[in-house]
Amino acid sequence: MHPDLFHLRRELCRVGQSLFQRGYVHSSAGNISARVPAAAGGGMLITPSDACLGFLEPETLAWLDVNGQCLAGPPPSKSHLLHQRLYDLEPDAGCVLHTHSSHLVALSLLGGGSSDDLLPPLTPYYVMKVGHVPCIPYLSPGDPHAAHRLADTLARHHAKGLRLRAVMQERLGPTVWGPSPSAAMATLEELEETARLWLLTQGQPAPLTPEQIDDLRRRFGASW
Repeated sequence: MHPDLFHLRRELCRVGQSLFQRGYVHSSAGNISARVPAAAGGGMLITPSDACLGFLEPETLAWLDVNGQCLAGPPPSKSHLLHQRLYDLEPDAGCVLHTHSSHLVALSLLGGGSSDDLLPPLTPYYVMKVGHVPCIPYLSPGDPHAAHRLADTLARHHAKGLRLRAVMQERLGPTVWGPSPSAAMATLEELEETARLWLLTQGQPAPLTPEQIDDLRRRFGASW
């Protein structure tokens, strides 16, 4: 097995276990994928359908080619089309995470957020590390139309010169991506923590001012 493929398999299992142990996922909810370098065979690795992320084994991950055809392993997560579309649209994405994180799902159940922003710019690290998180209206798990809605959302924000790292699927949870599994996990952590703060404070805090956000853009390249 190519060493890059071996490393990715182990890393996805490590991230899945970490998310499960800390309560970001439960039961068989959620899925994770990683882009496989061309030198290692290309395509993507993704968790199997109905797998518990806390008990993944490297050899049981599904390996799909760039067309979504299974090269090895069990049937992939029902959300594999969404992952594949993200890799097509975001060349820098190396990992995609989808979880049913409690505070984020709770926020969507309460009707929080808008089509452009799930949360206001509450903290500097939310603005810097997460950025805008658009909301995608509810579709049943694995619905292929979710990939089309994702593409439309990305195109709308790219047209404004904004880079996205996450979207929120109403009643289901966030889909987050980054250059590596650890980077995607860090974005998810910041996003879920901000939702927790928003719920704890009952939506009362004032957002950062436009001047404060401009400062974060200039100093840290924040995409807001």
